[in-house]
Amino acid sequence: MPVGPIGPVGLGPEFAVPDPAAVTSDAGGGKAGFGELLASSIGKLDGILADASQQATQLATGQAADISSVVVDIERANLALQLAVQVRNKAVEAYQELFRMQV
Repeated sequence: MPVGPIGPVGLGPEFAVPDPAAVTSDAGGGKAGFGELLASSIGKLDGILADASQQATQLATGQAADISSVVVDIERANLALQLAVQVRNKAVEAYQELFRMQV
């Protein structure tokens, strides 16, 4: 019985992993590098965190109409931040492992 690959778990489009062949750079028309992809992801994370902060402020001032949407946005921001921290930790571990390699 063949087993297919695991697909996305439905976290939303902000967590979707872009297809490396489809990502192109604006400057040269070539493929985007890791730095550009990382900067784009950090920009999305910043947007998610800013939106959650704004929603929390609206809830605190009594301007929020739906409390459940505020809670969902805050939890989404929390998960996005946890994901970013785990990716950072893995990248630091990989760098340290490369640094310890004997040449």
